[in-house]
Amino acid sequence: MPAVPTSAQTLGDQLAGMIADAGPVLFYLVVWGLVFCGTALFVGVVVPFLTGDSLLFAAGIVAATNDDVSIWVLCIGVAIAAIAGDQVGFVLGRRYGRPYLLRRRSRFVRAAVERTERLYELFGWWSVVVGRYVPWVRVFVAPVAGIGGMAYWRFVTANVVGAVTWGVLITAVGYWAATVPATRPIAYAVAGVVIAASVIAGVRAWRADRRARATEPDPVAD
Repeated sequence: MPAVPTSAQTLGDQLAGMIADAGPVLFYLVVWGLVFCGTALFVGVVVPFLTGDSLLFAAGIVAATNDDVSIWVLCIGVAIAAIAGDQVGFVLGRRYGRPYLLRRRSRFVRAAVERTERLYELFGWWSVVVGRYVPWVRVFVAPVAGIGGMAYWRFVTANVVGAVTWGVLITAVGYWAATVPATRPIAYAVAGVVIAASVIAGVRAWRADRRARATEPDPVAD
């Protein structure tokens, strides 16, 4: 049988241990909280693999292997948390503008925001939907849409479509990987690619951010 991708397996083991120690309610709250904070509080900038695809895939595996966890409750909660996180990001972007996104004085963050802005200018509504599947776009596209003046209900529809399809799809892939033998190889392949991309992107972002901070002038010296 193919091995579960390492990062998801490790995360899945930790989540399963959480259920054994504290019960499924804490498991739900941790997963939903991480999904929400990934975009609402920009936690996904630092650890995308703990707030995005790897987390959902691992949670799906846990749901499939633990009778106390309902895949339906898990998926519904993930979708709601993802929607709520982006709604917060949209409102903050509209209220505080571009300086809010660039307050960390990081070259990496500035570059990520600029790439997201270009994507938004090109694709508008679709950038919010498809951006869910791209780690850095997922973090910044909601506030960028708010800054860009997207109509509120237009954003809501894009947010709901993107959050529901992303949240349910990735979680379900993890669930199917553990329960349906026929889909297991495909599920592992898809998850492996997505998780590897998230981890690599996270490491690159962390290194780029450290390099940028090391080369930035000391504001006191100015």
